[in-house]
Amino acid sequence: MGSRIKALVLAGSMMTSVQAAEVSFLNSGGPLAADLPFSEAVRVGDTVYLSGQLGALPGEMKTVSGGIVPESIQTLTNIRNTLEGQGLTMSDVVKCTVMLADISEWGAFNRVYTQFFSKPYPARSAFAASGLALGARVEVECIAAVKS
Repeated sequence: MGSRIKALVLAGSMMTSVQAAEVSFLNSGGPLAADLPFSEAVRVGDTVYLSGQLGALPGEMKTVSGGIVPESIQTLTNIRNTLEGQGLTMSDVVKCTVMLADISEWGAFNRVYTQFFSKPYPARSAFAASGLALGARVEVECIAAVKS
C-alpha cells in the first residue's frame, strides 16, 4: 500500500474514532457565557478545548486596565477558573495558543505565564494578531487532557 493511501486510511480511521467520541459543550451559565455565540469549552472524549480567553473580568465586556501584565494575569485567571469548573487544573493543559496585539510584549507575557504554569510546560504557539476582541492586548486558548 502506498504512503498516500496509508495516510488516507489512517485519517479515515481517526475520523471514525473522533465521530464516535462523546461531545459535550461546557458552559458555566454565567452572564458573559450566556450572551456570546460560543461555548466556554468543548469536551471530546478525554480532551477539553477551551475557547480563547481575554483579560476581562467575569460578566464584563471590557478588559482590565493597565496593559499587558494585568490583562495577562486576568486572562490566565479566567483560564484557571474555566478549568476548575470542569474539575481540571492548569497542570492538565497540554497546549496553549497565545495571540498578542504587540509581539514586543511577549517577554512581559512570559513572566506572567510562568506564574500560572510550571515545568514541564504545555506545548505552545505565540503570534501577533492585528486585532483582538474588545481591544485586548492578549488572548489565550488552551487544550487540556482529562486524566483517567
